[in-house]
Formats: sequence, structure tokens, C-alpha cells
Amino acid sequence: MSIILIGLLGGLITGISPCILPVLPVIFLTAGAQSARFAGAGGESTDAVQARRSRPFLVILGLVVSFTLVTLVGSLLLGALGLPQDILRWIGIAVLIVIGVSLVIPRIAHLLEKPFQWIPTRQVSNNGNGFGVGLALGAVFVPCAGPVLAAIIVAGSTGRIGWDTVMLTAAFAIGVAVPLLAFALAGRGVIERVRAFRTRERGLRITAGVAMIALAVGIAFNVPQILQRLVPDYTAALQQELTDSDEAQEALDLGGLVNDENRDLDKCTNGAAELESCGTAPSLTGIAGWLNTPGGESVDLADLRGHVVLIDFWAYSCINCQRSIPHVVAWDEAYREAGLEVIGIHSPEYAFEKDESNVSAGARDFGIEYPVALDNDLSTWTNYRNRYWPAHYLIDADGTVRHISFGEGNYDATERLIRELLQDADPDVTLPSPTDVDDRTPEGGSTTQETFLGSSKDVNFAGPDAYRAGRGEFSYPADQPDDTFALDGDWQVETQFATPASASAHIRLAFRASEVRMVLAGDGDVRVRSESGQEQTLHVSGTPKSYRIVDDGTGEAQIVDVEVGAGVEAYSFTFG
Repeated sequence: MSIILIGLLGGLITGISPCILPVLPVIFLTAGAQSARFAGAGGESTDAVQARRSRPFLVILGLVVSFTLVTLVGSLLLGALGLPQDILRWIGIAVLIVIGVSLVIPRIAHLLEKPFQWIPTRQVSNNGNGFGVGLALGAVFVPCAGPVLAAIIVAGSTGRIGWDTVMLTAAFAIGVAVPLLAFALAGRGVIERVRAFRTRERGLRITAGVAMIALAVGIAFNVPQILQRLVPDYTAALQQELTDSDEAQEALDLGGLVNDENRDLDKCTNGAAELESCGTAPSLTGIAGWLNTPGGESVDLADLRGHVVLIDFWAYSCINCQRSIPHVVAWDEAYREAGLEVIGIHSPEYAFEKDESNVSAGARDFGIEYPVALDNDLSTWTNYRNRYWPAHYLIDADGTVRHISFGEGNYDATERLIRELLQDADPDVTLPSPTDVDDRTPEGGSTTQETFLGSSKDVNFAGPDAYRAGRGEFSYPADQPDDTFALDGDWQVETQFATPASASAHIRLAFRASEVRMVLAGDGDVRVRSESGQEQTLHVSGTPKSYRIVDDGTGEAQIVDVEVGAGVEAYSFTFG
């Protein structure tokens, strides 16, 4: 039941997300408009009328069936046949173009039907029942990849398809179908009620053909993805709330995230004081590139047998990682000669963290010399069923995971277990003294939580104004709660950051921490004023990176005013 509910809710959220927008005109015209009653159509047979009225349901049914099959078994089937993974997409694009052309030029439709005249029901063009149109749409349909869809895709691509995965996929597809069907039926109602449409069936059919051709050409050139990047994902927060709980994560694991490679990771206890045995380490998959390896060569865990391996999941702008990385760097320097191999898996939290030059600069700033894998699609993150920045996986010389530690802290225990595994691998090894790096992990709940300024996952906003994407005039609230931020002035709020819309604008931050950092980009100045009257100016230039704005906080409730200059993009606040 949990799987079905999560699938349905995930699908419903996806069905109203921005990524649905490119297919809506085609759904409106082919499933909605072409099912409407038109003036002068009174001579239609009962069967023809029934087929016309059932058209929205069959178009959506075709889309659901096609999308489900392509997502679950398409990759496996194409691999078995030795065909390119995108062939179904190109077939769908070609079919949409052919159907679109046949709508614009009816003579083409008649030519297409000739080979099938021996079939009693020979309407194979878009003038038929619409199921074929839905099949073509489902093959090119690319919904937003939230956690639910990610679980389905991982299951389909790895062949781990059980009854639970099928249930999750079916529930997700039905959830997506409900808003689309409602839109199609609403389109039919609009066509039937607006006088100007009632006698223009041919014009609507041609418009539908043009829309279908435009969608197909746009998909071929990735235009929908470009448009989607311009529209804020207003459903991201809903997706996160749906899948944040342990119950949801467990259900999604059953739905496909668990595979034969990572199943035994559950045998490890987070932050255990003693070594455990948690199965062979999952492989490093889907890596877009490597840093700090000769010629950018990839690293295979199988080649590291005989060495103790520490895998560190991190992201360069994550303050939790920034406090953890000095420990990892120190372990690499201290124990490399003794047989420790450290691999950093850079799994981005922001889109800008996928840029190799940004990651490379971040690695240099932190003094990272060990290999870093660019896990831009979170493939390895998913293969390890990871959920945390940072996360450490300790692997022994035989390739078995022996220790997992999520989040900050637990450094002394992790280093002690590193030393134990190194001695197990080589009893004659001479180990240096333990490293001495200050543990700056904040006490749980003692600091303000990480605060994002983009519209897709803003948290801690306190203001009388609604916080949404777009340009808006903001003002400070009369009474601002602790652990919040508020805006003042003219701001342009984007999906991942906020920037002054004209001249400089202000942020008032009420926080609890000893240190505060901001992720900033662009070109301009940022002025920080504390309650005591102290002031500092930071010059921001270039790609997003972390800037320290407070380094002498008391840990008690405080307020600072941040004046952000024109041309500066503010992504987030992090606290230590």
C-alpha cells in the first residue's frame, strides 16, 4: 500500500510539474479538441460518435502503456537486441511527424491507410481512436526525474523488476495520467462551449498536426529541456516532502533502488564503533569524468583489491562537506603510503556543481589530491543508496564494505577503523601517529539549518510576501523569528538563487552559529553589517563558491544585514 500511495502521489505531482508543459498543446488538440462535438457532424454513426468521445481516454491510455513499457523494459530489450538506447525515442518522434503531416494533408492519411484496407477497422491515422498517438507520445515523454521516477528507472535499467517495481511504475503512470486526462477533457469542454470553435473542425485538425510536428522537432533538438530550465520547478518541494521520510525511502528501495550489488549495505550500522561486514562494495557507475588521475583515467574498485579504500561522497559547496574534507585529506596524506586509497565521489546538489571546472577549483581549494569522480547523474550515489553529504564508506582489502558513516562527525572512530583495516591487510605495516584535525561538527540542533534562496527548495523564509519565482518587491517583517531570512527591495528569484533585480537589495538573517557562509556567484560587492555595527565588504567574482560572512559568532541568536550588490547571485546560507 505504501508503494502504491507513493507512486500515485509522485505521479500526480509530476503530472502538474513544468516538464509536462511541452506535451499539453498536443494533449489539448489531439485528445481534447478532436473528441468534441462539432456543428454539422450530426450524420456520424453511433460507432463514430462513441470512438470520438472515448478518444481522450485512449490517447492517455496509450501514453501510459508506452511510457510504462519503455521505462521498465525498454532498456533491457534494446540491450538484448543490440540496438541503440534512443531508438524508441526516434521511432516515437518519426511517428509523431507522420501523424502530424497526415493531419495537415489528409491525402497522406489516405496513402497511409491503403496497406491496411484489408483490416475491418482500418483507421490508422490520427483520425482513429487515438491509442496510437498515445503510444508515440509515451515513447518521447520525459517527465521530471524525481525520487519516485529515479527508483523506477534504476530498476528498469538494471533488470531488478519485481512485483513491487511494477506496482510502483503502474501507480506512478496512473498518477501522471490523471492530470493529463483532466486537461484533455477540459479541452474538449472548451471546444464545445466556445462558438468560434464549433464549425472549425478542419482548422483544429490542422493546428493539431502542426503542434504535433512542432513537438516532435522540438524533442529532436532538446527544445523542451531548454524551456523547462527557464520555468522554475514549483513541485520540487512537494516531491521532497513526499520522499523524505524513512517509510518512503524504504518503499522506494523496494521499488528498485535495492539491487544485488547494494543489498547487503543494510548490514552496516551508521557510525558503528566496530568493523562490520556489509557485502562487496557496489561499483562506481555512470561517472562523467575523473579528476586527479593520470590522463583522466577511470578508477575501478576491482583494481584496488589489496588496498583499503575510503569512499567519500561530497559536494564542493556543501558546508557539511567543507568541515569534513580536512579530515579526509589528512587521512589521505597520513595513510597513503600504508595502503589507503581515497576516492571522492562528487555528487552535485546544485546544477552548477556539475561543471568540471567548478569541481576542479573546489578540489584545489580544499587541497584534495586523491581521485575525484564526477557523479553528475547521481548514478553511483544511487548505486550506494546514499542520502547524505558527506558520507564515508570504508572498504577492506578484499573489497568488502566494513564501515559506513553518514554526515559529519565520528572521525575518531572512522580513523581507528582505517588503521585496523590497514594492519589487517599488512600486519608488518608501520603506521604514523593518528591525525590531529579539529572536529568542528556543530552540536545537533545548535545551529540554523542550511538555508536556500532559490524558489525550488527555499526554507526558513520569513516575510509578509509570498516567496515564489519571478520578480517581486519585498519588505522586512515587523517581527522576524529566529533561524529565518527575509528580503527587502526589488529581487529576481530564480530556481536556484536570488539576485537583485535592479540596484542592490538586502537580506536580513536571524541565525544561531559560530560561522556563516554564503554561496555566491556573479560579479559585484556584498556588504555584511552585524548588530554591533561591524561591517565588511566582499567582492564576488566568477562561478559559485562559498564565502565566509561571519566567523566570530557566539552560537546564540544573532542578526546580520547582507546588502547584495547588483550582478551578484545568492544561492544559500550554511552554518557552522
